Amino acid sequence: MTADAARILASLVRRNATISVAESLTGGLIGATLTGTAGASAAFRGGVIAYATELKAELLGVPADLLEREGAVHPDVAAAMAAGVRKLTRSDYGLAVTGVAGPDPQDGRPVGTVHIALRGPGDRVWHRDLLLDGDREAIRTGTCLEALGLLAGVLEAN
Repeated sequence: MTADAARILASLVRRNATISVAESLTGGLIGATLTGTAGASAAFRGGVIAYATELKAELLGVPADLLEREGAVHPDVAAAMAAGVRKLTRSDYGLAVTGVAGPDPQDGRPVGTVHIALRGPGDRVWHRDLLLDGDREAIRTGTCLEALGLLAGVLEAN
């Protein structure tokens, strides 16, 4: 993961762009992975770990009616989290993840359900919706890899 993070950060630096993260089920794993690379501060602005549902609304501005209607595990929640962290940190890109790491389902969603959203310049949004297998650690690690993969793919394509 560290090599991927280094490539992502180098790509952001070349673009003079910044990234911030909003994490739920990963609990800071994405931010830790990105900041494990020397020189990360040139592109990484910060992150919010909004594990509790109400913090998604209070810290990241996820609409309360969306959370009430859909629960915390939904693609629109991930997109709103990405927008919120991008605005809060004044980053060019906001990357957000929400999902169910287990051991029990949440909001009627099965374990392994993950929603990733990346919001970037022009308020454009990219999504990745997953159903991952494995135990809690495997789901969290898989989510981190998929989120970084989404970011890397968007940067390469643009």
